[in-house]
Amino acid sequence: MKKFIMFTLIIISILVLINSNIVINSIIYSTKIFNNKIFPSLFPFFILSELLINYGFIEFSSILFKPLMKLFKINSNCSFIFVMSMISGFPSSAKYTKDLYDKKYINSLEATKVLTFTHFSNPLFILGFISLILNKKIGLYILIIHYLTNIIIGLIFRKIIKTDINTNNKINNNYQSFSNVLSNSIINGFKTLFLILGTMIVFLTITNLINKYIGLNPLLKGIFNGMLEMTGGINTISNLNISLKIKSTLIGMILSFGGISVHMQIKSIISNTDIKYYPYLVARILHSALTGLIIFNLYDLIIKT
Repeated sequence: MKKFIMFTLIIISILVLINSNIVINSIIYSTKIFNNKIFPSLFPFFILSELLINYGFIEFSSILFKPLMKLFKINSNCSFIFVMSMISGFPSSAKYTKDLYDKKYINSLEATKVLTFTHFSNPLFILGFISLILNKKIGLYILIIHYLTNIIIGLIFRKIIKTDINTNNKINNNYQSFSNVLSNSIINGFKTLFLILGTMIVFLTITNLINKYIGLNPLLKGIFNGMLEMTGGINTISNLNISLKIKSTLIGMILSFGGISVHMQIKSIISNTDIKYYPYLVARILHSALTGLIIFNLYDLIIKT
């Protein structure tokens, strides 16, 4: 396996050297998306989340959303991850999960479980970008189905990964000064965001190199690109000469899977912890399949009425 990886990296290095324009354009495109979409939508929430954790919001949300967390049979402290992830979108769920795990609000089993059903795409991305390339009605439809299927995944995994809903919730009485929390949250936020940017660049570059050397028909190319890097795949599919029904189904499935780029971001964030990645992967495959089935089968009933 080690030799295979080394051989693959040598080939990629050669391709990078002889395709410098592709690499440069991939970096520029990734940086543009990062600057215009990802950084503005995630950075404020990364700062806000650490401030909220320090000043008691976890205890508040735990009480407020305890009935909802009982539905998923999980520690009510996980409600913080659920709510914040819905607002900010992936891969922020991994960061919030790791933050609560590191501060011992949740254990590794609870962290593994909550990751499976908090894979929410940023609502502004769907209502903005997706609505723009398709239309507003379809964008809203995809958003609702994407969130609904996430909740279904949570209901599926509530018994697969068994956790104790009666776990004693930690009460944080060790509040740090506002200036310390703010400075730490800024540093941690930048670390996570640059990890996301770097992963995006790597996978978009690999995707563009593969597209040059491997001939695929436009539909397979769009699906393949989406499996590797979500944004590029969605953009490719939106330009295909296929029905809006098929476009909506494929885009919804890609959003629910997230792309290998997002998966690598999640794995990197939870590295050096006991939080398991495999259940998250299985959940995303199920999530993608459920989303595709529901969007395709209800499209004519909802969109054309």
